[in-house]
Amino acid sequence: MGISETDLIHLRRTVELAREAADSGDSPFGSVLVDAGGTERFADRNREATTGDALRHPEFEIANWAVTHLTPAQRADATVYTSGEHCAMCSAAHAWVGLGRIVYVASAEQITAWRVAVGAPPSPVAPLPISTVAPGVQVDGPVDELVEEVRVLIEHHATRA
Repeated sequence: MGISETDLIHLRRTVELAREAADSGDSPFGSVLVDAGGTERFADRNREATTGDALRHPEFEIANWAVTHLTPAQRADATVYTSGEHCAMCSAAHAWVGLGRIVYVASAEQITAWRVAVGAPPSPVAPLPISTVAPGVQVDGPVDELVEEVRVLIEHHATRA
């Protein structure tokens, strides 16, 4: 599936949330859950540094929220938009709760390369593609129109950490 203008609107929102996370001292990632009708149902940003809880990824928070507030059919019809490709933990949570399509701006491979280029330490979790962890999930990304904005946020955060 290609990237639509509607997808770009939601992806821009994820970049805004990523910027908010970075401004707060957290890793620059943001995510939005959109229902089949196009309504944003839940949005969040990384909060791992400010809370001390390494599990406070927005994609994981979306999975937790969705299981409580949406039916299985609603979850399957929803789309998760995110500034960066899900980590393995978040990919697994997404698949376990039965969420639908994922659209991301920057890939795990891109993010890893950017972090390496600025001398940041490696992630404690292997940067696996979503399709490796959750092969049944439809995934679209990266999205070139917004990649540069995410690269700047990632590199800036990595050099401050």
